[in-house]
Parts: sequence; C-alpha cells; structure tokens
Amino acid sequence: MSFSTTDLNVLTDAEVLARSQKDPGLFALLVHRYEAAFLRRARTILKSPEDAEEAVQDAFTKMYLYADKYHAQEGASFSSWAYTILNRVAYTKYRAKSAEWGKRAELLPEHYESLPDARAEFLEDLSVRNEVISALAKLPEAAAKILRLQFIEGKSQEEIAQAERLSIPAVKTRVHRAKKLFKQAYDEQHYD
Repeated sequence: MSFSTTDLNVLTDAEVLARSQKDPGLFALLVHRYEAAFLRRARTILKSPEDAEEAVQDAFTKMYLYADKYHAQEGASFSSWAYTILNRVAYTKYRAKSAEWGKRAELLPEHYESLPDARAEFLEDLSVRNEVISALAKLPEAAAKILRLQFIEGKSQEEIAQAERLSIPAVKTRVHRAKKLFKQAYDEQHYD
C-alpha cells in the first residue's frame, strides 16, 4: 500500500512510528518533523554541535528500536516520549563528557527537572544491546532462537512451547541451556 505525501502528512507521530516498523522508510518523516528541534535541545545540554548531532542520531535510533515500547498515555503526548529519550541520551553523553573533562560542569536549574529518574529507566544502552546481539550471533541457531523468543520478543514459555511444538519442560530445558551458552559467549567478549 503506498501513500502520497499528503496522506503521510495527516498521520500522527504515533501512527508514523507504528507504520515504520513495517515500512522503515516512513521513519524519515519523524526525523524530518523532530530533527531541528532535537538539535536545538541537544545543543543546549551538550554545547557542542558534533555531540548534539550524535545524541540526536542516537535518540532517533532508540526511538526506532523501541517503537514497540511506545504506548499512548492519557495526558502525555508522543513528543514528550520522544523528548524523554533525547534528554536521557543527551544527559548520558553529558555525564560521559564531564568525566572526560575530569570534573562535573554545573547544570542550569531548568535542566534538573528533565533529568531521568533511575527507577523509571526503560531504555537499554545501545552498546550493551550490541554486545548482546554479538553474543547471540555466536550461539547455535536453536539456542539463539529460543532466547530471542523469550527475552527479546517477550513471549512466555507457554507461547514458545505452542509455537515451536514443544512441551513446556522442553522449552525450560532449552532456555536454561541457551542461557549458559549465552553467558559463555558474552563473557568471552569481555575476558578474552
């Protein structure tokens, strides 16, 4: 199904995000809608145009990767979710840069209000995600598949048993073995 530019412009941000999961090219519409404002916000936090551009790119990446985590909530707009992601990415980069400088720079009072609440942290760090993907790639396909189904796709062991035509004890055994293999592969990345 194809859309004209006019059709796309009437879609809400949430609709564009949802449809971009099946048609990744649509995500460019969200980038177009938010990029300039995101860059302005990131520059106020990071002060460096290069760091701001990197933070914005990382924020869009996280928005796309975690699109399935977005759920409309009463009183909260799509843009508040998007800006929360941007703020978290920018402040994480800010803290890393501060550590590089050997000191902490003072934040303006208005920045304190938008600092992430550690208890509400729901986004994984991209580097950890890449390490997990790399470790999964080293596993036998059957082990990687069972872990993807349970831990990435969030399927219950009952759902996996039904989809894979296995008994629940067989799924539990396979998950247990796959977790051991994953731990070995993950540890090898860090200790070799």
